[in-house]
Amino acid sequence: MSGRRQNSTPNYLMIAKMEDSTQKIVELDEKLEQEQKDLAFIRENLDKSNHLTRSMVSILSSFESRLKKLEETILPVHMETVALQHLQANVEKSLKAFDEVLTYHNVVRDAEQFIKEGSSGRIEDYLRKMGEIQEARDYFKENNPGSPELAKADSQFTMGKESLENEFRGLLNRHSKPVPAIMILDLIEEDEDEGLHAFEHLPEKTVDELSLIAKWLQGPGESFDFIDVYHSIRASALKRSIEGIKDHLMKKSGGSASSGHAMSSPMNLKGKSKDPTKRSSLIKPIMKKSSAYLLIASFESAKRPGSLGSPSVDMREEASMDIETEQFIVGLLALLKLIQSEASLMSSIIPYEHHRKTFDKIIDRSMDMVAQDGQNINANAKRAIGKHEFSALLSIFPVLKHLNACKAEFDEQLTGTAPSTRHKLPDLMRTLQQTGSNALDEFFEIVKNDPDKSNMPKDGTVHELTSNAVIFLENLQEFIDTTSSMLSTQKDAILSRGNEDTAKKKLVAAYIAKVLGALGLNLDQKAKTYNDQYLGAIFLLNNYHYLLKSLQRSGLIQLVMCSNPDVESHYEQIIKDQKVEYTKSWSRVITQIHEANRPYVLERDAGGKLKDRERQHIKDKFKGFNTELEDLFKVQKCYAVPDEQLRAMLREENKVTVINAYRTFMERYSGTNFTKNPEKYIKYQPEQVGGMIDRFFDVTA
Repeated sequence: MSGRRQNSTPNYLMIAKMEDSTQKIVELDEKLEQEQKDLAFIRENLDKSNHLTRSMVSILSSFESRLKKLEETILPVHMETVALQHLQANVEKSLKAFDEVLTYHNVVRDAEQFIKEGSSGRIEDYLRKMGEIQEARDYFKENNPGSPELAKADSQFTMGKESLENEFRGLLNRHSKPVPAIMILDLIEEDEDEGLHAFEHLPEKTVDELSLIAKWLQGPGESFDFIDVYHSIRASALKRSIEGIKDHLMKKSGGSASSGHAMSSPMNLKGKSKDPTKRSSLIKPIMKKSSAYLLIASFESAKRPGSLGSPSVDMREEASMDIETEQFIVGLLALLKLIQSEASLMSSIIPYEHHRKTFDKIIDRSMDMVAQDGQNINANAKRAIGKHEFSALLSIFPVLKHLNACKAEFDEQLTGTAPSTRHKLPDLMRTLQQTGSNALDEFFEIVKNDPDKSNMPKDGTVHELTSNAVIFLENLQEFIDTTSSMLSTQKDAILSRGNEDTAKKKLVAAYIAKVLGALGLNLDQKAKTYNDQYLGAIFLLNNYHYLLKSLQRSGLIQLVMCSNPDVESHYEQIIKDQKVEYTKSWSRVITQIHEANRPYVLERDAGGKLKDRERQHIKDKFKGFNTELEDLFKVQKCYAVPDEQLRAMLREENKVTVINAYRTFMERYSGTNFTKNPEKYIKYQPEQVGGMIDRFFDVTA
């Protein structure tokens, strides 16, 4: 069984393999049959494609043949058309060139009379005609250089250019008038009144015409002579405007204020004009110093050896300096406003690349004139200060103040001008600052070392040195910035750190404190020259009281306290000490009645009557009191205490010192029957003593 099983297994395997091979053969036969069908289909389609290709080739060959025949027919016609078009273009160009040549010939022929008649009143037409002549001139120069037409065109071009240059000069001359003084004053006030605006130097139409001429002359005209003409005429107008405002101020100071209204000009303000009746307040007072000048002038003239010391003469000199200062300040402000308007006008006429050079030449003479006025003020002030007339320094302060205020605007306007032009005003400022610095230093030395003791007031009133020093110092308060700039140039000047305004105030405060300190030392020395020590006390009392009240009234005390916080209490203590010193003058009067505080013990005889010795003692007391009081009255009624409050205060203090003590003395001894003639010894009642004291410090009593 097992052997049979072993033989049957291989048979099954062989049968299975044979079945698989048969299946594969069947599949291969089916695939081969399908492939043969596909090949037959492809061959059929290939035959169709070849047939279509042969048909297309036949069609294209036929189309190519026909196109070749068409080209051979059309090409000769096209060539003939192109040739005709070229001939037509040449004919048109020839006709156009011929017309152009005729036009140039006609321009030269037709423009001759037009050019000869000039450009006045027809600038645009004239410039248009000049353009045509320029084109004709360029054409003949290029195509027919030796032709008579070129010579004629050159002649007409030159004639036309000269006419335009003459018209430029004529227009500028006719309309360039000096600006009226009243209009300048209104313009200066423009910053404070927004109702006023810049004015027109020239009519708008004239500016437009000048601009057109300038552009043509610089361009086709190839001429720059008009720039010299422009700056020459405008420089003259600017200078005459500055001179006009100076003349107006001179006439105004001399009593003639109407001259400015009589001036006329075609220029006008853009905006509503101010009421002429309001122009009197236009120029504000430069300084409130007429009375100050009178005091200082009389003081300084008395100082000069051989001087007559006439206040009227000095006042005339000061008035002259005041006018010069006002003229300079107004002239400076006028110059600024005028050059600003000149720059605006120039930008509308002169080509940009020539602005700076032209502007420099326009303003040069006017800048020189104003700067020279400033130098004259400096020279006059320097000369006066050399004679110890320090009031002259008060003219420099407003000048420097306005120069500093205008500096930024001037710098802006003068940007790009020549260094000599830009440095004119800064140089003047430095000169004035140096003069002011020297004057401040010299003023301190004069206050400190004033040796004149022959001019002491006999009545002990305020010394001229004190009043003049105070007036001078009060003026510094109005010009803190200016004064600090002067002081900063001194060798020992120390500008404190921190806020700039505070530093300037401290610098000026330190100077004022230094002057006040020197003044105090000088007054102390002068007081010692009095033979009457109590008159010396009154002298110091008057001066220090005047100093303190003046500093408080003017507000200067606040400025000085920036440097010396104790200055007020210092002066109050000095005043208190001098009052105590003056009160000692009553000691001889009080000595006669001093028993009111410790009564004298009276001795009486057996009958109750006073002994002769006691009666004589009382008589001597009353008599001594009367004599000393009368002597003191005779002396002190000649004392001067000009301040009303101080005078009343001293009188009241004298009453308190004397009357109570005298009343007590009288009450004790007037009823003691020390004499048969009481009216001989009791000459004054307490009320009468008070009345007599009320007449102290009154020379008319």
